[in-house]
Amino acid sequence: MPQLHLDPDRALPPDPTTRELARTVYAATRSLPLVCMHGHVDAALLADDTPFGDPASLLITPDHYVTRLVHAAGVPLEALGVGPSASTDPRAIWRTFCANWRLFRGTPSRYWLTHELVEVFGVSIVPSAATADALYDALSSRLASAEFRPRALFARFGIEVLATTDSPLDDLDAHARLAASGWDGRVIPTFRPDALVHLDRPSWTADVAALAKRADVPTDDYDGYLAALRARRQAFIAAGALATDHGHESADTTPLAPADARRIYAAALAGRVTPSEARAFAGHMLHQMAAMSCEDGLVMQLHPGVLRDHSTAAFELYGPDRGFDIPVAAEFTRSLRPLLQSFGRHPALRLILFTVDETVYSRELAPLAGVYPAVRLGAPWWFLDSPEGLRRFRASVTETAGFYNTAGFVDDTRAFASIPARHDLARRIDAGYLASLVAQHHLDLDEAIETAVDLAYTIPKEVYTRPATGATSG
Repeated sequence: MPQLHLDPDRALPPDPTTRELARTVYAATRSLPLVCMHGHVDAALLADDTPFGDPASLLITPDHYVTRLVHAAGVPLEALGVGPSASTDPRAIWRTFCANWRLFRGTPSRYWLTHELVEVFGVSIVPSAATADALYDALSSRLASAEFRPRALFARFGIEVLATTDSPLDDLDAHARLAASGWDGRVIPTFRPDALVHLDRPSWTADVAALAKRADVPTDDYDGYLAALRARRQAFIAAGALATDHGHESADTTPLAPADARRIYAAALAGRVTPSEARAFAGHMLHQMAAMSCEDGLVMQLHPGVLRDHSTAAFELYGPDRGFDIPVAAEFTRSLRPLLQSFGRHPALRLILFTVDETVYSRELAPLAGVYPAVRLGAPWWFLDSPEGLRRFRASVTETAGFYNTAGFVDDTRAFASIPARHDLARRIDAGYLASLVAQHHLDLDEAIETAVDLAYTIPKEVYTRPATGATSG
């Protein structure tokens, strides 16, 4: 019977000379601590530190990278534990996943899942319809032991810091409980205000009212709204936050005149905002968030270029983040110009740009990062967080932006057990790329090793540090 295994040279270059160099480079990074500065793990998972319930709820149901591919083959999401009428039988969910294991061939999910099963859980059973129960039982046995509880895994993974993603409406109770627990793991929040800046979202009016209560600042006019957002940013900073995160369809950052911003905000409160006004206000608020980052030093992350909830019916039935967010063409040069005109050389702003549109890597993003001191390039994200996507990123941006205008790897995951697999893959791809530069005599081996360590560890720690504030732009 075939066994699941991890080849020690996985994802390294096939050419023997380059591969040998890549092994040397990778060896310098493979055991470095993980700096996880953008992700979606729930802080309550670590605050409660309760055992994981079963293999399906840990590895399948919360991971839309997994559920979307199985659903694309015609399997109802309910069979994977998703939705109000979902299966509640974890063994049945696991059987469905194992029976469809072939669907993951050639995908990054196959790499991550294999790493998790072999490296994290120590099992070698190849998933299939025939082996599903044996694999489920082996994993369940491990999950019942103390060494597989969340905090124990956090330590075993070598996570130095883990950033969550949180709404300004969150009370940050889980973070407070972690801080009070005496546990030495570092988990910090990230300020994600999307629900409050898109005026045409159905829940916007209720969310703004909730913001007023959470911040204890009235939001019945635009100026109070800004003051409430500032107050929540300070609460996040007090809880350890280092960054904000913004998921917009467009990267537009055109500021509105104050009178127009006040008028549109009032129209939204009255339920009369138009789609064009809502789009303009969202772009305006990105400009405002950059201004606030210059005040308080929170690093600003921007994730544009995604049409959220492409299937309205799926959203209404299953909710957000179920695999139906689809990329659209992105434009950065003109869209970011207003923000960068105002703050692009401000010493207190650090703006990290992500994309799922590879066409802008060499044309727009690398040139922007290669000249504006405030700009850094985020790691390949979402559909590009793959072996070939990671390679294409380095090949597309390095000649123009260099290595040191990038921001390090982010795992961007809800699937806690996949975190080390994702970082391992990024380190292997970087080792291979750097080895190719050594083989071509563009770098010395010692430079490649130093750069690999910087990409994996030093750069993200430096980039995600709140700069000094209060200086003026220029």
